[in-house]
Amino acid sequence: MTSQRVTLITLGVADLAAAKAFYGRLGWREHGANAGVAFYQMHGAVLALFGRDDLAKDQGREGARLGTGAVTLAQNFATEAEVDAAFAAALAAGGTALKAPEKVFWGGYSGYWADPDGHVWEVAMNPFWPLAEDGSLTLPRVP
Repeated sequence: MTSQRVTLITLGVADLAAAKAFYGRLGWREHGANAGVAFYQMHGAVLALFGRDDLAKDQGREGARLGTGAVTLAQNFATEAEVDAAFAAALAAGGTALKAPEKVFWGGYSGYWADPDGHVWEVAMNPFWPLAEDGSLTLPRVP
């Protein structure tokens, strides 16, 4: 088993029902019905939405104020047009624009938006990182 992996990403949210509605508007489909948490199957991993207070308690830090914005989740796309479409869909679903997609210094194209709880997402096209047909990303070999 490799230790260099992430299998579950959990986002603490203020209002689970509102967060589920937002991700539903983005086209994400919840996996089953679970009380107090929502799971979304991704390529080889799972995204979970969990109430912030419940998450702090589960972490053994009851009463801790959990923050957002210090981590960026990212979706890579094959074209700039796909980046623009994903950015527009996030805003239409109720996300907040942080930085409109634009050409960036490293040779790609990217933008940032935040979900209603302030979790930051990047949408990007990296010409140096080709995507598989299913949208998954494997870093190219370094010579």
